[in-house]
Amino acid sequence: MRYSKEEVMQFVEEEDVKFIRLAFCDVFGKQKNISIMPKELSRAFKYGIAFDGSAITGFGDETHSDLLIHPDPETLAFLPWRPEHGKVVRMYSTITYPDGRPFECDSRTLLQNAINEAEKEGLTFYFGAEQEFYLFNLDENGNPTKEPYDHAGYMDIAPDERGENIRREVCLTLEQMGIRPESSHHEEGPGQNEIDFRYSDAMTAADNAMTFQTVVKTVAGRNGIVADFGAKPLKGKPGNGFHINISVKPNDNEENMKNLLAGILDKAVEMTAFLNPTESSYDRFGENKAPGYVSWSKENRSQLVRIPAAVGEYKRIELRSPDPTANPYIAFALIIYAGLHGIKNKPELPEESNINLYKADEETLKKYEKLPSSLEAAKKIASESDFIRNHIPSEILNIYLK
Repeated sequence: MRYSKEEVMQFVEEEDVKFIRLAFCDVFGKQKNISIMPKELSRAFKYGIAFDGSAITGFGDETHSDLLIHPDPETLAFLPWRPEHGKVVRMYSTITYPDGRPFECDSRTLLQNAINEAEKEGLTFYFGAEQEFYLFNLDENGNPTKEPYDHAGYMDIAPDERGENIRREVCLTLEQMGIRPESSHHEEGPGQNEIDFRYSDAMTAADNAMTFQTVVKTVAGRNGIVADFGAKPLKGKPGNGFHINISVKPNDNEENMKNLLAGILDKAVEMTAFLNPTESSYDRFGENKAPGYVSWSKENRSQLVRIPAAVGEYKRIELRSPDPTANPYIAFALIIYAGLHGIKNKPELPEESNINLYKADEETLKKYEKLPSSLEAAKKIASESDFIRNHIPSEILNIYLK
């Protein structure tokens, strides 16, 4: 349900809400929040709530540190794990300077700008997220270890796999927050799990991706374990993917989907520093169903992009290179811009690559452009890209590429 400001204020009063969390994230997608009391809600909606931006990574220094956070009433949700009496709710927020100008490092605003550009072309992009994560035990002092919560394999069931109850609790919690999971299962790695979501508009999908990580970490903590969304938590085991399913409407034009695919392939290498922003992101590439080359095919999980078997409204493309360390607002914004580039400029679509690239010989692999092999290489490519400079504010670009 989407609320107006007036409905939020009425809801807070009638439901005995005592704390309101105004949530946002830094440029790397780490979630932050400030809590206000109900009496401050009217002020938050009208003027925003001030905070010290210099204390947030990448938000500037002490010189001009005052920023204002503005809650989005449409994102109101209960935090079900908080007390029933004296409830806590959360709203995602945008950030401005005191004079009302949008703050350049607010990645939620960056995504909104991309959505607006698509709407000018009569297009709406939809995203479905598939985030993988590991569950690890804690040591005797309550600190995280790299000891997997179980040693089960792909789609195993109890008693071999122990994550079933964790996934169940996560899915039920998400449902209480108005988020609709589609499916969940144990992944290939020991202690590795995945929960998938039904597609939604870009902003909702990005907000839900942020909420998902918070809920998983919270549920894991309540059960005495820890969730790890790192790109490659265990050497020699599958990494965590953030597979992004993308469609564009109206989709009755087959050319739109073809050009969407061509645009994403054309800009994939240039976007990599933002889709894979950590050193360990590059340890994941090229093995265990993580792509290593710019390629596409139907249903083939060795490719950068695969076309899942689906019909009608479920037709989509799946980008398999991102990992959960990516800021979803920046990732989705760049994907929208790449899709618009494809639809407007119609770059040539490479031939379909219906082979297993993990088993291909050197001569075959020479035909394909390789994804960057390190974060430094990805940064260099991004720094030389007109596409990136045109769509990522210099303030964010400098933080990522420093």
